[in-house]
Amino acid sequence: MARTSRITTAISRPEPARAAAQTSDLVDPGLALAGRPGIAWAERAMPVLGMLRADFEAQRPFEGLTIACCLHVTAETAVLIRTLTAGGAAVHLAASNPLSTQDDIAAALAAEPGVTVQARSGVDRAAYYEHLHRVLDSAPDLVMDDGCDLVNTLHEDRAELLDRVRGGCEATSSGAARLRRMAAAGSLRVPIVAAERSAISRMIDHKYGTGQSVLDGILRATNTLVAGKTVVVAGFGACGSGIAERARGLGAQVIITEVDPVRALGALLQGFRVLPMTAAAPLAELVITATGSRDVIGAAELELLPDGVMLANAGHFDVEIDVEGLADLALEVNPGVRPYADEYVLADGRRLILLAEGRVVNLVAGEGNPAAVMDTSFAVQVLALAWLAGAGHDLTAAAGEITTAGRVLDVPGEIDARVATLTLTSLGTRIDSLTEEQRRYLESWQLGS
Repeated sequence: MARTSRITTAISRPEPARAAAQTSDLVDPGLALAGRPGIAWAERAMPVLGMLRADFEAQRPFEGLTIACCLHVTAETAVLIRTLTAGGAAVHLAASNPLSTQDDIAAALAAEPGVTVQARSGVDRAAYYEHLHRVLDSAPDLVMDDGCDLVNTLHEDRAELLDRVRGGCEATSSGAARLRRMAAAGSLRVPIVAAERSAISRMIDHKYGTGQSVLDGILRATNTLVAGKTVVVAGFGACGSGIAERARGLGAQVIITEVDPVRALGALLQGFRVLPMTAAAPLAELVITATGSRDVIGAAELELLPDGVMLANAGHFDVEIDVEGLADLALEVNPGVRPYADEYVLADGRRLILLAEGRVVNLVAGEGNPAAVMDTSFAVQVLALAWLAGAGHDLTAAAGEITTAGRVLDVPGEIDARVATLTLTSLGTRIDSLTEEQRRYLESWQLGS
């Protein structure tokens, strides 16, 4: 079944028409009024960004700077954008996934001073990349990405802008993997902070946020009973382990598939059954991919899946399930048997149910991670951008070590600590602090028993 809205990175990008970066591209600017209550609701659940916004209004770390962003256009992202503009930034936002774009939120954001938005729900690949070029037309000082499409387009098609860019931030593990491949090839020319390597992001965003929201998206799309079902989770990283724990908590029998022996051992020691996908597929009633790789459910696995199995992807890109191969195998396709659920009928009579077109299910069929989760994740990212803004091209002093312009950087530990402290404060939780004697003991190698 052909999908005009599908985006895959395996196909070369279309050459977009140029457009003025100062003009937003929206479904309907008149939806702004409808979008504002959703942003206000998200703000109430995002106190850490609220505290940072107050600091930014006083300190203005982005004064005079332009930030180009490629992010999911949701109410939570709107709170992030407001935090950046409070710090003095002019922000140009494009959607990182057309099916997750909330058109009312896009319109509400575009109505705010200092913000342009290039986002319409359901656009095709050509319009998607046109939007990326539009935000890059702003000649940004900083970039903020979710999946590396913006940074990749910057390097591949808009290299004339690179000398101006001080650096950027990448939110996802899939995007960070692409960045590391760019760096290894000597192609990455600006410093990018991999926010997904932040300890607090991996714990809260990936494990608890994605773990919950993926199951939420699946339940909205299917209204299925998870208890008693055999659920196969491909990948036991931070996201996969969170998904597996939430599925088990709902009463599922969970099987893990992995290519990493350390992660596979961890899954086994946590009580999960671990099998190769070829052995797990015939047992599955629900398969969830969370690997960051491609063709996890490929032609061989599709042949092994039982009738009625549901297929969902939690990875950023829509390549983990071979959707085109599934369409080629199908004699009949029944789109929309439920919202975000398409039925593929194969020659042998088996029916395979694909959720959210094989895209990231929590953002297509659901609303993504809860606002409280995105509060901490976005806080890490805005502080990383502020760090880069202050460091400029020379990160030696800020990083405490010699760096190269093309390096993928970890989040500084002090940023993790600050976000954790602010989050605990917002939750009304106090912790202990070291005494001077304890500090001296921990810093000394001479003191022992």
